[in-house]
Amino acid sequence: MTTETAPASLREDFSLQALAAGWLAAFVGFASSFAVIVQGLNAVGASQAEAASGLMALSISMGLCAVFLSLRTRQPISIAWSTPGAALLAATAVPEGGFAVAVGAFLVTGILIVIAGFWKPLGRAVAAIPAPLANAMLAGVLLGLCLAPVKAVAESPVQGLLIIGTWAVVARLRRLLAVPAAVIVTVMIIAATVDVSALRLADLWPRPLLMAPTFTLAGLVGIALPLFIVTMASQNIPGIAVLNVNGYRPAPGPLFSVTGLFTLFSAPFGGHAVNLAAITAALCAGTDAHPDPQRRYWAAVSAGLFYVLFGLGAGAATAFISAAPPILIQAVAGLALFGAFGGALMGAMAEAKDREAAIVTFVVTASGLSFFGISGAFWGLVAGGAIYLLTRWRQKAS
Repeated sequence: MTTETAPASLREDFSLQALAAGWLAAFVGFASSFAVIVQGLNAVGASQAEAASGLMALSISMGLCAVFLSLRTRQPISIAWSTPGAALLAATAVPEGGFAVAVGAFLVTGILIVIAGFWKPLGRAVAAIPAPLANAMLAGVLLGLCLAPVKAVAESPVQGLLIIGTWAVVARLRRLLAVPAAVIVTVMIIAATVDVSALRLADLWPRPLLMAPTFTLAGLVGIALPLFIVTMASQNIPGIAVLNVNGYRPAPGPLFSVTGLFTLFSAPFGGHAVNLAAITAALCAGTDAHPDPQRRYWAAVSAGLFYVLFGLGAGAATAFISAAPPILIQAVAGLALFGAFGGALMGAMAEAKDREAAIVTFVVTASGLSFFGISGAFWGLVAGGAIYLLTRWRQKAS
């Protein structure tokens, strides 16, 4: 295709239907999980300004990544941040050395994702992790935040029930809009009960902060490795599956590597991981985006542009969260993770022969166990893997 015809073709492929689908995908993706991202970054030591910088860097990175890949491949390649990865961070204690250690781990995660795309043995190694153990680890990571809505009801009954009730009612009408609706109600509750006028104008404007990383063994094993596994297993691989179901067959390796490069771009500014979208990908790849599959890529391009715009509001979003009662933000974050938690739990317990190993992985991960500064997600995989191998050994011996 010549350069003269390419712009005309792009204009011809554009449609308002794709634009609307892209806006919905970006709105659902951002509103449903930005609270999880902020919770995760704060948990590993980020200040309010650092969390705002990370949220902005992630939004802009995944937006530009979606635009680049979708226009390059002419396929609806939807990009997101790693929500399960943020939940993993939320279940992790502040590493010794502070947020700089987490930033170093984010950089290593990006490098591993790039390598997984170029070097097939690493990708195969991730895929070789038994699915029950990977799902059990993810379920254990998500459990703490998924309990937050119940704790919110115990701590603030009226407010908690309003948030959960909104989520439950809207879910019956349009499931994708349930969590955004709960977010809107939460914002209204906070605005009515918290003195938001005390927020400084300077905090509302996004300010990118370039942070020097610190590399430690504990950060590598306790944050980078579990974050890489969770991102690949619960985001990148399912993201490819969603595209395949809708008739698109992109080469997975290059997509993984490009998301890894954008992770490397966002990490110095506090972003933890950029990856293929799994849930919102269906909005851009399905018939709602456009009847013609060859024109749906504009939905992913539009979503990317809206993510960039939402990223400019990261400072305001983070400042608002910081002024709110933590339990309410955690409740919304928990509601956003219900679907992922349920899917992970079902995947973990699907095979009877692997159920014991999965339960051990789940319990150890959820316990918050930490040795040598290494989080429970790693030790859960180690403990569950040991039981898994013993079970296989007993089966071969009998």
